[in-house]
Amino acid sequence: MARTVLIETLLFLAPFAIYALVLFATRRDARDSEHWPARMLASLAIAGCLLVIAGLIWFAHFGGAPPTGTYVPAHIEDGRLVPGRIK
Repeated sequence: MARTVLIETLLFLAPFAIYALVLFATRRDARDSEHWPARMLASLAIAGCLLVIAGLIWFAHFGGAPPTGTYVPAHIEDGRLVPGRIK
């Protein structure tokens, strides 16, 4: 779960980081507030949200166990706890 949250957070922040890199590449100061107008921030936030939605769809479609899998619950074998899994 934590990995998914981290990936989605990075997907949201990616447009902001790319814009900051563009500012750096064009020798402008990324720390200066004049390079971060409200319209640009809104555009970057929308782009980040679209990336998050695309990421969630990607993980829902291609991630996880196959729908035909059988769940084997956690059990104890030879005194050891074997975690649950999908076969």
